[in-house]
Amino acid sequence: MIAVTGRIPDAALEMLREVGEVRAWESDDVIPVDQRNTWLADADAAVTLLTDRVDDAFLDAGPDLKLVANVAVGYNNIDVPACTARGVQVTNTPGVLTDATADLAMALVLMSTRRLGEGERLIRSATPWQWGMFMMLGTGLQDKTLGIVGMGGIGVALATRARAFGMTIVYNNRRAVDPATEAALGARRVDLDELLESSDVVSLNCPYSAETHHLIDADALARMKASAYLVNTARGAVVDEAALVDALSSGAIAGAGLDVFEHEPAVHPGLLDCDNAVLVPHLGSATVETRTAMATTAAANVIEVLAGRPPLNPVT
Repeated sequence: MIAVTGRIPDAALEMLREVGEVRAWESDDVIPVDQRNTWLADADAAVTLLTDRVDDAFLDAGPDLKLVANVAVGYNNIDVPACTARGVQVTNTPGVLTDATADLAMALVLMSTRRLGEGERLIRSATPWQWGMFMMLGTGLQDKTLGIVGMGGIGVALATRARAFGMTIVYNNRRAVDPATEAALGARRVDLDELLESSDVVSLNCPYSAETHHLIDADALARMKASAYLVNTARGAVVDEAALVDALSSGAIAGAGLDVFEHEPAVHPGLLDCDNAVLVPHLGSATVETRTAMATTAAANVIEVLAGRPPLNPVT
């Protein structure tokens, strides 16, 4: 039996039903724990979303689980060592959301630097306005520096888009990207301090881990230019939100564009008061095409494992 703990596209459910019985939660609300545990009791595989916390309690409820297939590229909602200790494989959905997330990151760069969120709120509030030479001046991207923290697939895709806007690319990553990619992007690898100090826009595209928790804290924000912008499409807890509120409120940095939040779906109340913050509700992969590809990738992993074959996208 395959337990699907959140609503996913029909195309993926059809794939799963071809290989076994499927019990699927069909609401956008989070599945109640009692219902989830009832399904897990005799499940061979679970298809999970970021709203699921896969921990010892989850695994206790599913003693026969062979696989947890997460419909996301990130898996910080899953206790991978606990799964491994019980012989439960974990998979994710890398690659298929690269372009959609890079598009969203570039949109946040534009919204932040051109103050589009402020402008839209002005119109919707029905506040009287008149065009003026100095009204809501933002900043252009041409000849500005984009600093990318985490130069994986999404970081490279974002850099490609930013280059089209005339930006110079610096990046911070554990390893250098391949020389051909560096050359094509005109990108230069630097340490984090230099990236923060030299960038006009800092984009966070790194995985979340203990090492990246609050990577952008008060000290990091203090290193940024007063004219710089922070964009986060990684995970909310990469940023110390309280420190970010202070930086935005004091003018220590010019603005921010956030798709993710430390305690989703809660948003730090101070951010709501910052007119220089663009806030969107975790829309990085939110296209029909991408969400369908994510779900069908997870389904393909289930099919492989239940057939006794290695998964396509193992997390170790």
